[in-house]
Amino acid sequence: QVQLVESGGGSVQAGGSLRLSCAASGRTFSGAAMAWFRQAPGKEREFVGAITWSILRTYYADSVKGRFTISRDNAKNTVYLQMNSLKLEDTAVYYCAAGATVLFMRRDFYAYWGQGTQVTVSA
Repeated sequence: QVQLVESGGGSVQAGGSLRLSCAASGRTFSGAAMAWFRQAPGKEREFVGAITWSILRTYYADSVKGRFTISRDNAKNTVYLQMNSLKLEDTAVYYCAAGATVLFMRRDFYAYWGQGTQVTVSA
């Protein structure tokens, strides 16, 4: 059974930093991308960032470019999201996703999802 387990969420003041982790178990995602999405109350789930398997190419939403960094440790089957200079609008539930081999920004191309972790940014 494949599981993605996120950790590292919490509350932080604007301008602060958080680091999210997502550990995958049940299979390795060789050849597939891992990604982060987020969903704020009343909004659709949106793409945040993705990273490919082999050459570790990264993709980011415009809203987080320059502030967030996605990385992965293939040996640990884990993906990370370093979030710096957090803004109020970054408040959301952050979800880890895995399994896309194309169109990495599209949520419907990811077969596996974590349960989500809350990130709350306050003034």
